Order: sequence, then structure tokens, then C-alpha cells
Amino acid sequence: MYRVSVDVGGTFTDLVALDEVSGEIINIKTPSVPKNPEQGVVNAVNMFLGEHPPGSIKMIGHATTIATNALFGQVDLELPRTGLLTTSGFQDVIEIGRQRRAEVYNLFFERPPMLVKRRHRYIIKERISPKGVIEGNINHKELESIIQKIREDRIESLAVGFINSYANTTHETFVKEALLKAIPGLQVTASHEISNEYREYERFSTAVVNAALMPVIHTYITQLEEDLNGLGLDTQLYVMQSNGGLARSNVVSMKPATIVESGPAAGVIAAAWLGEMTGVRDIISFDMGGTTAKVGTVRGRIPEVVPEYEVAGTIHMGRLVKGSGYPVRFPFIDLAECSAGGGTIAREHNGSLQVGPISAGALPGPACYGRGGSEATITDANLVLGRLNPGELLGGEMKVHPGNAEKVYRELGSRLGVDEYEAAVSVIRIANSMMGKILRIVSVERGYDPRDFSLVAFGGAGPMHVCALAEELEINRVMLPRNPGMFSALGLLTADLFHDYSNPVLSETDDVDSDSVEELFLMMEERGRGTLELESVPESRHRFLRTLDMRYRGQGFELNVETSGRFTVESIKDVLTGFHGKHMEVYGYMDEGESVEIVNAKLRAIGLLETPGLVDRGLMGRSNPRETRRVYFESLGDWADTGVYDRRGLGKEVEGPAIVEQYDSTTVVYPGWTLRQDCNGIMSLRRIRK
Repeated sequence: MYRVSVDVGGTFTDLVALDEVSGEIINIKTPSVPKNPEQGVVNAVNMFLGEHPPGSIKMIGHATTIATNALFGQVDLELPRTGLLTTSGFQDVIEIGRQRRAEVYNLFFERPPMLVKRRHRYIIKERISPKGVIEGNINHKELESIIQKIREDRIESLAVGFINSYANTTHETFVKEALLKAIPGLQVTASHEISNEYREYERFSTAVVNAALMPVIHTYITQLEEDLNGLGLDTQLYVMQSNGGLARSNVVSMKPATIVESGPAAGVIAAAWLGEMTGVRDIISFDMGGTTAKVGTVRGRIPEVVPEYEVAGTIHMGRLVKGSGYPVRFPFIDLAECSAGGGTIAREHNGSLQVGPISAGALPGPACYGRGGSEATITDANLVLGRLNPGELLGGEMKVHPGNAEKVYRELGSRLGVDEYEAAVSVIRIANSMMGKILRIVSVERGYDPRDFSLVAFGGAGPMHVCALAEELEINRVMLPRNPGMFSALGLLTADLFHDYSNPVLSETDDVDSDSVEELFLMMEERGRGTLELESVPESRHRFLRTLDMRYRGQGFELNVETSGRFTVESIKDVLTGFHGKHMEVYGYMDEGESVEIVNAKLRAIGLLETPGLVDRGLMGRSNPRETRRVYFESLGDWADTGVYDRRGLGKEVEGPAIVEQYDSTTVVYPGWTLRQDCNGIMSLRRIRK
């Protein structure tokens, strides 16, 4: 039996199949189909089924960027006509927001388009106090009139967000039930179901994003499941969420706002798993694919997360520009990214060299792919500099055309006044500089010393650039998984099922009722247990992680602190100690005499899945290079005769400069580095200390 995962990227769709008996892994890489992403999944699965019967697939995990693409306005992913029903006087909350201007000095700045037009924002007179007391009941005739207006406006999906519904969900629940009964086919999101926290702007925004995505994701998943059934598969589909956990497809269909960063999260989870396998606790994950480069941090084998993210926002110098997207209040793997993938295009602009943000994507792709690409990319630069195999990629399945790469770089170089090699080196230097900045964002800017971390590099292009980046940050150890180009897809097979819940507390620790907080945790555990049972997870594999959002009185943002066991008066003392310690770690100070507030009680329901192991292949003797190739290294400022090795027969240790080729990736070992491969097929690169 096989556990299969499929990761849809901007350039390639990757399939990884794990044999549960032998532990062997099968890798398949096929071009993505941007305008029909589910077809890329079907193509990859079909290739697997060419040699394996449909009944051999036990489960399928899936990571997708379709939610993000829809919010970015991809032409063939039209968002539905979305509405918002809210408390009278609050219809403009989603537009006013935090009055944050993404570009302060840009006179022509335009905010992202509203997902709900003002004429589709409906108001009703109701009121619940911050304490949860109903102060104004819903008028049934007024609700009937609103329902008729929604019907006349042909609203396809509706968000219901009432002020203070986090304190009492009665009105939202009642209105949702009435809408579903009155308008068959209407999809409804109640704000408390997706983000049950105070701060109405973030809660309403999360509900609106969820409502806008529901028809799109429902259609995508339904079509994908039908296509997979058409191939003879009768298995459950799981989808990666932004929090790094899987969820069944039917759960994701109701909460699509939870998968907007589905793909990138899988890579960080895979890096954490690799750390678990090798005993390395602190890791920086570096994922360089065909379109972007993404980095994340794993501390103590736990990926760093943030409680909120602005989806479809603008990325500037690796940082998400606040106010440029749509806030979603949900745990997200903490990532920084930049437009530096293998397909990123380099151009001359006003006499200077510009790398990105445009990507050649899957079609036409880099010029060397021979699919019509006519502009210089990072992949073409690596080919011109001798780092890529000039004859073939993907084990011979993809022919490359060095002449095309040389031609586009000659043209680029002529516009810059340099030869093609200088142009290619300049592109590599700029790309490495961009990626070095995002590595600093998740390490130095978070208060961590990158020299204390190991760098895990993956993605098709990651191992080609990792030595240069490690040298820049003075990182001495780099780890490369067995199949770097397929590693994010493998991450889907290492993840557990996650479901996150939240309930407000809003009380100072001196006044908090520990029994009431315990009741909130028990209620959330009951919800989580029900969801896991729907996903057929046996009770013996249920786990529950309790945390609290806490802050000093008067602060605007919270820190998340773990608490375990039954919540009692003694628990309050423990979480206070934990909060002060975390505040010191994050902000550099603490004040044990200041009043502390508990804002939210949170629970993560975890369904443990069997984690794949690594097959011991035994250590091989010292290997000899297959051939020698002239390769340019910017660290030398010159060309060097470089041995080219096949990873399948790689011995125990190789000293750089060297090139290691395999089906899904190419590793460039810089001068001054050594490479050693262990019995599990994991390569470790270390800098030679002088």
C-alpha cells in the first residue's frame, strides 16, 4: 500500500509515493497546468498508476495554491458574488480596517479591491454586549426582507459577522440557519466558526475571505475528487492547511481560508521532520522552487507560526506589506519569501539589471527548456555557468538547450555592456542577495543567530544556491534531503491532522475564573474530537494542545503560551512564568509587577498519522566523479574544473568544488565545503575551517 502526496507548484507538480511496507519512495515530476491545476494532479497520479494498481493507494495528501491564485485575480478563477450581513452601523468595517496605508508616500496608491461591494453589504438591527448579553434581538420581518434582497442580488456566498458575536454566537447561528433554509444553494460563513476572537475587523475580514473562496475551493475539490474517482481511486483526499496540518477535503471545503498558504507550509513541516530524523533541533528551511524562494524557522523541532496573515498581499524585500492584502486570523507557518525561483526573469531596466518579480512559470518556462521562453532566467544563468547538466534534466526525461540560454544571456549582456557570462554571474549574485535578506528576516530580525541553526535546502533550485547563502550568514552546516526537488510533497506525508479552535477570555490573571477557562478548553476538545472522528482518526491517536494568548495590560498584541493538563489556579502561576519568559525572549524585557491579561484560550486538536521512516541504504565507499565540467564559482571569481557525481552512487565524502546530479535537483558544492552522505541518503555539507 502507498501513501501518495501531490504538491502543485508554479512550474512543476510533484508526486511522492511512500511504500508503507518497504519504506521506499517513488518520485514523479510533471509540468504544472496553471489554468487547470487539478489536471496537473491527475497527470501525475496517472503516471503513477501506469505501474501500480489504483487499489494500492491508501491515501492522497495535496498542497495547492489555488486559494491564493483566486484572490490574486487569476483569469480563469473568478470569485463568486459575495455578500456580508452585519450589525447596523458596521457595514464599512471591512473597508475602514485599521486605516493602515501600505505605501505612505505613494500618492497614487490603490488598496486591493473589496471582496464585497458596498451594495452587497446588508445590515440588521441586533446587538450583543462585549459580555455576551443580548441587548437587541433580531426582528424576524427585517430578516425576511434582507433574505429577499440577498435573493434578488443573486448572492452566491455570504459572510455573517455581528459585533461581539465572539462573546455570544446565538444571533450568528440563528441567521445562518435561516439563510440556508430560505435560499437553497447559498453558501454561508458565520464569523465565529472561522475566527472566534475579538477585533471585529480581522474577524469580519477572515469570514469574507472564507466566503469568497468557498465556491471556488468547493468546485476545485469536487472536480479533483471526481477526476481521481475516474482513475479508479477510492481513497480519502487530505489537503495541507496554512498551519502545517492536514485536513480532510470536506472540512477544507467549508474553511478554505485555512489553506491560502498550503504549499509553502508543507516544506517547513518536512524540514521539521528531517530535524526529528537527524536529531537537529534548530533549523532554517530554504525552499527555492521554480517561481519563488521561501524560508521558515524551526526551533526545538517546532515550526514558528504567526496568528494572522494578509493573504494576496504585496511582498517587498521579503516582508509582507501591512495593509496590502486581506487579513485572515488563523495560525500560519511563519514564512518570508522573494521572487527568486528558477524561472524568475532577469531584464535590463534603465541601464541596470533587474531580477524578478516576473516568472516564466511552467509555460513557456526558462529559455533552455525549449518551450518558447525568450527571456533570461535564473535557471538559464546556472546552465550558462556550467552548474546544470547541458544535455538533460529529470533523469533524461527533459532535454535542455544550452544554445537558447547562451543566446538570451548574450542579448541581456549586450544591453548591459557585458558578455553573457558576466551577465549570468550578476543574476546569480542578485538572486543570492535577495534570498540572503529573507534568511535574515526569519533569523536575525526574529532575534536568532543564524550560526546556531542548520540550513535545510530543498526545492529544485535550492541546493544550487545554498553554499553561497550559508557562507553569507556564516552557517556551517547544510542538510540536503534525499530528494530535494520533491521535499515539499514529502512533507505532506510527514504531517498530522490539525484543527485549531479559539474562544475569548479577556480577563486579567488576577480576576480570571480558572473553572470557566477549563470549560472553554473542554468545549473545544469536544469539537475537535468530533472533527477527528469524522476523519476516521481512532481515539488513541487524538492529541490536544492547549495554549493561551496573553499580554501586559494596555498592549495591542499577544504572545501565545502553552498550558497543559487541567486548568487550575496553579496553572495560572505557571502560564504567568511562561509569559514573562517569552516576553523577555521576544522583546528583550519583562515586568513581573505589571498586570497580565489572558485574551484567548486556544486549542489545537491533533490527529496523529503514521510518520514515514527512512530506509537504511548502508554506507558506500568513496565514489569517483562521472565526468569533469568547467563551472564558474563567484566565490573564486573564476572557472574551475569540477567533478560531476551521480547521487545514486555517491560515496561517503566529497570535497568541493563538486556537482551532484539526481532526478529532481542538482547540488553545487562550493570550494571550501565538504559533502558527506549518511546511510539514510541525507547529505550534509560543512564548511572547512581554516
